Amino acid sequence: QALAYDRYVAICHPLHYTTIMSPRLCGLLAGTPWMFPTLFPLTHILLMVRLVFCGNNKIPHYFCDLTPLLRLSCTDTSVNKIFVLIVAGMVIATPFICILASYVRIIVAIMKVPSAGGRKKAFSTCSSHLSVVTLLYGTTIGVYLCPSSVRTAVKEKASAVMYTLVTPMLNPFICS
Repeated sequence: QALAYDRYVAICHPLHYTTIMSPRLCGLLAGTPWMFPTLFPLTHILLMVRLVFCGNNKIPHYFCDLTPLLRLSCTDTSVNKIFVLIVAGMVIATPFICILASYVRIIVAIMKVPSAGGRKKAFSTCSSHLSVVTLLYGTTIGVYLCPSSVRTAVKEKASAVMYTLVTPMLNPFICS
C-alpha cells in the first residue's frame, strides 16, 4: 500500500512530492502495517483457545494457516469464521480497493502525459506493480473471503504459495 501511495504521489503530484511524502508520513506508512499484524493474530489466538480439537490433527497445508486449522475443530467455529471475514475485509479487501482506486487516478494522470514515450514508460513502471498486487490480493481474497464450498485444499495450498512465497520474491524485481 505504501508503494502504491508513493507511486500515486510521484505521478499525480510530482511538484509536491517531497512536501507530501514527509519523513513523518513515510514513518506512518511504514509503521502502520506493523501494528495490525500484531493486534489481529492475538485476537485470533484468544478465539482459538476456546475451541476443542479432536480426531485427525494433521493440517493439509504447508504451514499452520487459520482456515485449515479451523476445519480441524470439532466445536462451533462460527465466531472465528465471522472474525476471519471481518479482519479479511479490513486487512485485505480495503487496501486492495484503495490501491485499485489510486491506480485509476494514476492511469488518468498518465493519459494526460503528452508524449507517447512518457506514457509507455509510466505504464511499464506501474504495470509490474499492479500485476503483483493483483496476484497477491487475488489469491489472498480467494483463501479468506471466498465461501468454503468453492475452496479446496489444493487451491488453498497453491494460493498460499502464491501470496507467501511468489509475490515477495517478485518485489525486488518490481522495485528495481
